[in-house]
Amino acid sequence: MTYSYQNFYEMISSNAKNDPKKTVVFVNDEKISNLELVQRVDSFARFLAHSGMKDDDKIAIITPNSLEFLISFFAISKIGGVIVPINNMLKEEEYIYILNDAEVKMLITSKKFVKQTGNLQATTSIEKIIWIDELPENTGEHFLFSDAMSCPSVDDEVSVNKTLDDLALLIYTSGTTGHPKGTMLSYKNIFSNVYGGQERFALNKKDRFIVYLPMFHSFTLSISVLLPIFVGGSMIIIPSVLPFSNIIKQTLLKRVTVFLGIPDVYNALVRAKLPWYFLWFNSVRAFVSGGSALSEDTLTKFNKIFKRAKILEGYGLSECSPAVAINPISKQKPLSIGLPLYGYEVKIVDEEMVEVPVESVGELIVKGDCVMMGYWKRPTATDETIINGWVRTGDLGKVDEEGYIYIVDRKKDLIISKGINIYPREIEEVLYSHDSIKAAAVIGIKDENNGEIPVAYIELDVEQATLSESAVKIYLKQHLANFKIPKNIYFLDELPKTATGKVLKRVLKENH
Repeated sequence: MTYSYQNFYEMISSNAKNDPKKTVVFVNDEKISNLELVQRVDSFARFLAHSGMKDDDKIAIITPNSLEFLISFFAISKIGGVIVPINNMLKEEEYIYILNDAEVKMLITSKKFVKQTGNLQATTSIEKIIWIDELPENTGEHFLFSDAMSCPSVDDEVSVNKTLDDLALLIYTSGTTGHPKGTMLSYKNIFSNVYGGQERFALNKKDRFIVYLPMFHSFTLSISVLLPIFVGGSMIIIPSVLPFSNIIKQTLLKRVTVFLGIPDVYNALVRAKLPWYFLWFNSVRAFVSGGSALSEDTLTKFNKIFKRAKILEGYGLSECSPAVAINPISKQKPLSIGLPLYGYEVKIVDEEMVEVPVESVGELIVKGDCVMMGYWKRPTATDETIINGWVRTGDLGKVDEEGYIYIVDRKKDLIISKGINIYPREIEEVLYSHDSIKAAAVIGIKDENNGEIPVAYIELDVEQATLSESAVKIYLKQHLANFKIPKNIYFLDELPKTATGKVLKRVLKENH
């Protein structure tokens, strides 16, 4: 594959040269043009260089969605640093581990997270902290972002020298066991994803993306942030997901054409009483769903409500930069994650990595320019995950005659009861179809007589009637074989979830 740019800064520089007045970012009441974005990135890059940051230094970002996040992202790239975007919902102890593991030298953060980030200089390798909004009272090397932006220009301007195969990003995955691992992504990894997204959606400079999902997440970064810039389009940055009514309002007012969400968002949309004018006058042509599986019930209800737009389910993982497959606008298949993006190969294989026949279930593996460079400082884990250029995803799936991919379940979530395979997702699909159930998760618990037994955790829709365990089982028995019925049903006020709405089954198992 041929790539237009060697690094991120080349991309925004090209846009500034070819279309300087085009608005690339809308945030609150502010509009930022392509030229203004580059000028602000240049200013902050000067500060980073004057602060001693140099080639390959790791700089972390722990902020809300903001213009400062975007400026920092490109400025770090310009000076040849490695960007480390980190989940802003973690605790201090978790930050200490990640920052030390990544050998981060500088942190860009917000007063909102001062309790978790304010004292990290004492316990990590961080030399300086930049605050995007307000300086804390504690001592240390602290700087205000607005002051950093006033760094004077000099004759020897910083020049970017990174190429496609260089390390661009360290994305820390939420590990199923032990500590999270740093996924090393190159510029080529990310650009392959962005190129694949442009091809699949047939995007152009008129397209506008709404960015309300966390910008630290690889899905948001590649598809919501970098993709619109790559095609010369625009993005609308929403600092907070709440109130959700603001997202609806901005989608309408800013004429958003591509709306990225997670199943939780689409579950909420089909339950919400949306104003008639939003349904009539919104400009969205594609709703994209990722992060976790979209239930068939939500998909069916969504298509009835939004008749002029397509909802496209996709699939990805951080190790693949992250998008792997998505349904084309021209043809979608319910419960399918669609076709591989341009230039990627997908196979379904058995335990010996031998490809299985069409419609047979096996592990999904991926090959292409999206495949990560490896796990940071973890060669053994890298060798276990990447086999002859193929990433083992750990997901069980199948492929139909037309090449459309279906995810059956996580390999580690498979429940084997009395020697029979039980796929939790199949049970969850039925649970999601119940009007009173907002979210559901099925896990396997060890059992002396059966090997494992399925149990279900349920989060009820607050507006719906209460539900009993016996009522849930009666409902399930109308749709599933008896051996698939969970032995126990537990009701929680809220299921534990990741930032992208994926239920944390590991936490459920640990607390069972």
